[in-house]
Amino acid sequence: MPRGSISRCCISYVIQQKTISSVSRLNDSNSESNVVPHKFYVLFINIMSENRYTILDKDFARELAKSLLDINAVILRPNDPFTWSSGWNSPIYCDNRLTLRYPKLRKKISKALINIINSEFKELDVITGTATAGIPHAAWVAENMDKPMAYVRAKAKAHGMGNQIEGGVDKGQKTVVIEDLISTGGSAISVVEALEFIGADVEAVISIFTYGFDKAQKRFAKQNIPVYALTDYPTLIDVALETGAIQKEDVELLNKWRSNPAKWPN
Repeated sequence: MPRGSISRCCISYVIQQKTISSVSRLNDSNSESNVVPHKFYVLFINIMSENRYTILDKDFARELAKSLLDINAVILRPNDPFTWSSGWNSPIYCDNRLTLRYPKLRKKISKALINIINSEFKELDVITGTATAGIPHAAWVAENMDKPMAYVRAKAKAHGMGNQIEGGVDKGQKTVVIEDLISTGGSAISVVEALEFIGADVEAVISIFTYGFDKAQKRFAKQNIPVYALTDYPTLIDVALETGAIQKEDVELLNKWRSNPAKWPN
């Protein structure tokens, strides 16, 4: 059976079941402040059930989402959208590089990344980071696991040795790619392709945050690469609503953007 095929066919079921459990717990709560409209969860259950990535620790996913909101690594402006470099209008801006300023948080992130690796990938040779935002997290993971570390540029240097892969990954070596953020998946896929071109065995991409866009999921599926994330967009929106970072009336707008970001808000 191809690499990652089991996890891919089961992921949507696991995420959907856990989300339904969350709905049940919230609906059973006696505190109105803890109850989120059932319609909101139904909307996001439909989105989450289509995703092809795995979140192993749902409690930490919520904790991390709150931390990202608290330090303004994620800013939500549903009524005053940002413009991404791609030209997309977006009600959210995510800059996980801000986590570098917070030692306790970055240590938690490193520990969570290591937990995924220890749980899912027993025999890795190298930890690889994406340039540039994935480099520090890959370095901390490699240091704590006593593993070699490499990073991959978007393209080869035009000077010196002309390297695209720095630190070194050899043919046949097993590695995972550490990414800080997955949007369309293009940067992570380019790293995977560079590694596979030299004969490395890429076991998975592991990100701090993912939007879970269909475009990215199709790209990873085409490459047959499993994707793991510490937290994701539906979790973030859930936590933002609970903490008052957004209002109930914002949820439908945020949901529509997530389902078709290229054409939003039209």
